[in-house]
Amino acid sequence: MNTRTIKVDYLARVEGEGGLHVKVKNDRVVDVKLKIFEPPRFFEAFLRGRNFTEAPDITARICGICPVAYQMSSVHAMERALGVTVGGQLRELRRLLYCGEWIESHVLHAYMLHAPDFLGYPDAIQMAKVYPEVVKNGLLLKKIGNEIVTLVGGREIHPINVRVGGFYKVPSKRQLLELGEKLTLARKLAEDMVRFTAGLPFPEFEQDYEFVALRHPNEYPYNEGRLVSNKGVDIDISDYENTFAEEHVAHSTALHSVIKGKGSYFVGPLARYNLNFDKLPADIQALAHEVGAKPPVLNPFKSIVVRSLETLYACEEALRIIEAYEMPEQPFVDVRPRAGTGWGCTEAPRGILYHRYTLDSNGLILDAKIIPPTSQNQKTIENDLWHFVERAADLPDDRLTWQCEQAVRNYDPCISCSVHFLKVNIERE
Repeated sequence: MNTRTIKVDYLARVEGEGGLHVKVKNDRVVDVKLKIFEPPRFFEAFLRGRNFTEAPDITARICGICPVAYQMSSVHAMERALGVTVGGQLRELRRLLYCGEWIESHVLHAYMLHAPDFLGYPDAIQMAKVYPEVVKNGLLLKKIGNEIVTLVGGREIHPINVRVGGFYKVPSKRQLLELGEKLTLARKLAEDMVRFTAGLPFPEFEQDYEFVALRHPNEYPYNEGRLVSNKGVDIDISDYENTFAEEHVAHSTALHSVIKGKGSYFVGPLARYNLNFDKLPADIQALAHEVGAKPPVLNPFKSIVVRSLETLYACEEALRIIEAYEMPEQPFVDVRPRAGTGWGCTEAPRGILYHRYTLDSNGLILDAKIIPPTSQNQKTIENDLWHFVERAADLPDDRLTWQCEQAVRNYDPCISCSVHFLKVNIERE
């Protein structure tokens, strides 16, 4: 009997701690575990008793890479509970802020964390020795995304300008136009990013996924829409917990999320893209066809190309918002506390991020529930590893381990915003 065990003890530089375990007997996978063993952080617990106005700033601290997503999901949930609608230029500014986060997050992942996998480099520093202009342009593009978040959100990490009902202050037209000049360059860099990533070598690997994402009737989704899938889901956000469930697994302190009665599902860029391709501008659709990314894209390794196309979209959408921007009379709409329950779901760079809050009549939080993209993708990641290893079981240990790591990085999981495996052991029996 030939037994191989791929064991990754620690995922380093992460917002959490995790490992990877894959066991193969006679070229058949018998066990796969994406182990997350970070101690619970209790955000949902210590939100209880806090005023509804505190939720955006508290939840932003959950993630240093996608704090805007946590803020946006929290404010939408609160506004639904409080019967408030934010529209006009304030709504547009929220989309602009999300554009900045998508740019900085997608570029960080694609250039610094994921591209080295395809090119055979251990990290972006080694890759930069051979592709200096590629890495330099990636850093410049990320910096422009940071500047959007800084201007609209108040600072580039854990923004402080978001509030229920809008913003504490809003930028002037002049400030946005100055940013627009840089975004013209960013758009060109993003187009180069699409062509570069589309030329990378991809393993042959496709699966029959159930993709889940927001779907809006008029726009590529950021903040609003119904939750839909390619296999029949079509619900209001308030029905999320009637459709999806979280399950405890023995090997992880993070919950696994499933569609009730079905099982695993896939959220993130690939899901958004496949379910909303028709909402992308015509020039981006044409470029996607040109580089061989016609939907449906079913190979998770090609998510790097889709992230690049979404980066280009974020640049174009930011330019559109800036050109049409007129400074609103006040930075927020008035919000008064009342008892109620509200649901919010927005598209973080890595996929849908669900929040639900129950408030008392004074606006104090009685209960909170937060379901991040990574917990929704964990079961799918394990399924990918299971099927991928069986197809690649004849690879040498070092190559198989490398590609297992790469398969995890396809999802850019929040537990590993910059996944890097410090220690890898291969056990043979």
